[in-house]
Amino acid sequence: MWKLDRSSHQTLYHQIADEMERRISYGEFPSGSLLPSERKLAELLGVNRSTVILAYEELRSLGIIESRTGSGTRVSKYKWGAIPKHTPNWHHYVEGGHFLPNLPFLRRIREALQQDRTLIDFASGELAPELSPNEEISSLIKEKTFSEYLGYDNPQGFSPLREQLVSYLSQYRNIQTTESSILITSGSQQSLYLITQCLLAPGDAVAIEDPSYIYSLPMFQSAGLRLFRLPVDEKGIRPEDIRTLYQKNRIKMIFVNPNFQNPTGTFLDSERRIQLLQVASELGLPIVEDDPFSLTSYDGIPPNPLKSSDQLGSVLYIGSFSKIAASGLRVGWMVAPHSVVERLADARQQMDFGLSVVPQQIAAQFLKSSYFEPHLERLRMQLLYKRDLLIEALQKELPEEVTFMIPQGGLHLWCRIIPKVNDHKLFEEGIRRGIIYAPGSVYGSDSGYVRFTFARTKAEDIAPGISKFAEALRSILS
Repeated sequence: MWKLDRSSHQTLYHQIADEMERRISYGEFPSGSLLPSERKLAELLGVNRSTVILAYEELRSLGIIESRTGSGTRVSKYKWGAIPKHTPNWHHYVEGGHFLPNLPFLRRIREALQQDRTLIDFASGELAPELSPNEEISSLIKEKTFSEYLGYDNPQGFSPLREQLVSYLSQYRNIQTTESSILITSGSQQSLYLITQCLLAPGDAVAIEDPSYIYSLPMFQSAGLRLFRLPVDEKGIRPEDIRTLYQKNRIKMIFVNPNFQNPTGTFLDSERRIQLLQVASELGLPIVEDDPFSLTSYDGIPPNPLKSSDQLGSVLYIGSFSKIAASGLRVGWMVAPHSVVERLADARQQMDFGLSVVPQQIAAQFLKSSYFEPHLERLRMQLLYKRDLLIEALQKELPEEVTFMIPQGGLHLWCRIIPKVNDHKLFEEGIRRGIIYAPGSVYGSDSGYVRFTFARTKAEDIAPGISKFAEALRSILS
């Protein structure tokens, strides 16, 4: 929403009426479209409801809007007394199409954070500014002359970045690959989107972890895929469950996040890793491995990915900078057989003609710079510190009401609420008290689970935030 000028000689209700009229005339609110309620608009603008009532009365007197009991306030279909003009039924178009909107909880999280910047944020899955290498990247940008060509680049991505990733993957992830087997993407989600759109077809069955980050991505349902669950326990998924799913549903692909899994933080047991690769090879199933958190391992010894043990080329490996450096760079990568890389690169070129070369150049510089290793060490220490603050606060505030496993890496703490509770009521009560988080149902779990992400939250806000959560929970339970 716009900001009202409280120092203006024009009254607030006249400012609101003028702005609404302007937006209606621009087509932002087409004829017949529903306007915000008086109460909602008053909350958004931070004014009394009576001020909005006056503004709407002004617009009604001009014939610009009309109100009907039970139907709300809408833009008049006969603006300013002119002859009827037929506008597209945008509601029909918005509700159409095959690409589904985000889940209601996720849309509510985004809306709440936009409306109230003071909310203590345990929901956002990105690094806080103080955890990102802002100063280091600024220094690299100042040093950079950008003498390279700034036009459309190789569809697979900036060649120097792919060359640098070959060294990075060998040194940090124990993955041996070549430049031609790497595709640069705008992050893990674009990698997953390309896989679902290009390597699978509507009606195909795929296996995913339960709970899983993938449940929060409607792109899988938009692609017409059938999702089948692999329950996650304290040791990760059970590979034998894959055989059962294959026999019953002929699954065509397996999606896993084996290292510090999102949202549970679990680590796939070493023996189960071997079994997973064996089962996949016996059934001829590809594995998509999403590996965003490994380098956050708090002991400084990142666990090897499945891809490092992949002898048959069965694993499509996905990584990104988002969880270890800066999400705003929008740089991710996929390691796959060259035929797959060519197919996905061709599809991605149809979407955007390739990524911006500038952030790819910065990423390549950062990977080979002397800044990278110290940044990782600092990141691990600060994440561990925040994790411990979160655990301490939960043990103090809710020792009998909440249980959790302590993660050894990653950004998340997965909690089970012992008393039976309504997820929606608890979530809204938390927002009312000044805290926001991700309910477990976002990730496909049953009611009564919560994901607290501590990377975005300021250290000094963690204890007060959990105190507010505890207040919200006790309020709902009472």
